[in-house]
Amino acid sequence: MSNALDRFFQISERGSTIATEVRGGLVTFFAMAYIVVLNPIILGSSPDGTGAFLGGGSGDGSNFGAIASATALVAGVMSILMGAVANYPLAMAAGLGLNAVVAYSIAGLPGMTWSDAMGIVVLEGVIILILVLTGFRTAVFRAVPKSLKTAIGVGIGLFITLVGLTNAGFVVNGSTILEVGNLATWPILVFVVGVVLAIVLHVNKVRGGLLIAIIVSTAIAVLLENTLHIGARSDANPGGFNTPPTFQGVVSLPDFSILGHFNLLGSFQNLGVITVVLLVFTLMLADFFDTMGTMVAVGGEAKLLDAEGNPPRSRSILVIDALGAVAGGAGSTSSNTAFVESTSGVADGARTGLASVVTGIAFLLATFLAPLVALVPYEAAAPALVLVGFLMLTQVADIDWRDPEIGIPAFFTIAFMPFSYSISDGIGAGFIAFVVVKLARGKAREIHWIMWLVSALFVLYFVSSPLQALLG
Repeated sequence: MSNALDRFFQISERGSTIATEVRGGLVTFFAMAYIVVLNPIILGSSPDGTGAFLGGGSGDGSNFGAIASATALVAGVMSILMGAVANYPLAMAAGLGLNAVVAYSIAGLPGMTWSDAMGIVVLEGVIILILVLTGFRTAVFRAVPKSLKTAIGVGIGLFITLVGLTNAGFVVNGSTILEVGNLATWPILVFVVGVVLAIVLHVNKVRGGLLIAIIVSTAIAVLLENTLHIGARSDANPGGFNTPPTFQGVVSLPDFSILGHFNLLGSFQNLGVITVVLLVFTLMLADFFDTMGTMVAVGGEAKLLDAEGNPPRSRSILVIDALGAVAGGAGSTSSNTAFVESTSGVADGARTGLASVVTGIAFLLATFLAPLVALVPYEAAAPALVLVGFLMLTQVADIDWRDPEIGIPAFFTIAFMPFSYSISDGIGAGFIAFVVVKLARGKAREIHWIMWLVSALFVLYFVSSPLQALLG
């Protein structure tokens, strides 16, 4: 069995071991397991418990269990497919940001139902799949200059660092947009202990350091919550946990009643063709380039990219990602996409698709072990994201900052990701800056036609919200 796994996943060829891949897959799972709890909160449910969801969590929570089970199921299946078919250490789940767009900007529109909104997600996934199968999406990926691909990885490093810091409450909204939170709290202590432990284990090259840091931090959080009863963070309780580690058992039966609740063409009747086209385009462009950035970041950390910054089996990766959008819509969990938290497992040694298979199996088990998964609070998982952010930032040395044709687009890409809190927005800003700088230097002929096209699409993407507002 071990020899067969080694050959199938090219484990030895990529300088890894089965044990390392299993451990890396578990690290990735724990780093992104929060989606099983967070996705139901974002999507929300209706008070009547019938499965007719509303955006923003405005219901009484009666469907949260069903959304959590479906979220874990689809994430598990898609992560296993990514590992088995593409052999890449990239896990998938319902995309943060994308689910918020679906819940707040699509499902909340007048006359829309949840099944109509999920139909838009399925439609978006089908269109992306067609673009992959025709070779266009792969061509776009290969047309991007290597320096921009490097900048994308660096920008994502800063982005996930900010995600980790905000999830832990170390950085909060304040009078200066962002400011240091209240450090005199027990949850911050959990986070700090996790960060320090992760650093100590990393510099001493301890295998499984990130997983150890997550487990130890979770144990401390559970101990504190059960002795001091700290509770959930809120305006009335600013010193609480973002996601309290409350023990509610180990096993619960999954509820898959929401699967298949989508209406592929219902939105056209309710919203009109132009509005639906704009909504699909917005979702598609965000999904399209989020994955491109994530696969580059993961490949760069794992040293799997070729001389042009392209990962192996890029077409297979993009096909599975497109199917993730279709599966997420069909499963009523919003579009599933590649998770940048996969870099946590890669940083812990994962190099092959076996790690993604392990992550997927863990998600499938999470359909039964949802109470146990909920024990890992944000404050315990965030240290892994912060340390991975540092590791990804080291790629910045590969960018020639003295050349403005390289440096300015790279800067816009890196800066816009954390500042706009969007991977896609950062990529779009970098693409547009690339074209502007080339034009300013009179080098229009050096711009690949795909870069022209994609930059124009990003301009439309940035103005699509105002256009939607004008169209009512």
